[in-house]
Amino acid sequence: MTDELIIKDLHVSVEGQKILNGVDLIVRKGQVCALMGPNGSGKSTLAYTLMGHPKYTIDKGEAWYKGKNILELAPDERAKLGLFLSFQYPQEIPGVSVSNFLRTAYNSVKPNQITVPDFVKLLKDKMKLLKIDDSFARRYLNEGFSGGEKKRTEILQLAVLQPEMAILDETDSGLDIDSLKTVAHGVNTLLGPNIGVLIITHYQRILNYVKPDSIHIMVKGRIVKSGGKELAHELEAKGYDEIIKEAEISV
Repeated sequence: MTDELIIKDLHVSVEGQKILNGVDLIVRKGQVCALMGPNGSGKSTLAYTLMGHPKYTIDKGEAWYKGKNILELAPDERAKLGLFLSFQYPQEIPGVSVSNFLRTAYNSVKPNQITVPDFVKLLKDKMKLLKIDDSFARRYLNEGFSGGEKKRTEILQLAVLQPEMAILDETDSGLDIDSLKTVAHGVNTLLGPNIGVLIITHYQRILNYVKPDSIHIMVKGRIVKSGGKELAHELEAKGYDEIIKEAEISV
């Protein structure tokens, strides 16, 4: 189906070191798919590979979306196709306001340019929806932002760009419980039949607030176990080591 992101037998290396070792995964539009795994398992590598980071070498495999193997497309073409990546560590851009950054990003990925008045209205609507103060838009992008504010900016970007397939790379990383709830509220507000979401996380706590339709556990660059939301609770009770043993994977 064209509204699914279908990853087939994906092998990826970085500077000659193999990171992904045959990943098969489907992310469906209208659903939340969670990818979990211990540190160094290849979760973020998958995210950056899907968005076209030049550091990662594709040794084998495909990733199909809307009838195209996106691994053959430039990063901007993937974004225009409706793919979005929320970074684990958003970068600071001094001198560029949140508003100007988002308008430039919008005009870069959308087929029709948006006027300044129309964009201001769109931005205010999305900020109101996510319960973000208007003053936020005038601040320089991520400069002096707390960890929670940086992650809220990523969710605001998601709201403004309205992609059809979003990859959230450890959006919960470094957040206290209040910030986590705020970010989760933002994600939940944007969920619906017109967007598929791949949540990449190390811990299951964000899945207490953003309910996944499916969960997949990655170890040593491949998915070793898949299931429903109950898998997160099983993982919390047993830990990764026990899950790995049950899947008969040596580490």
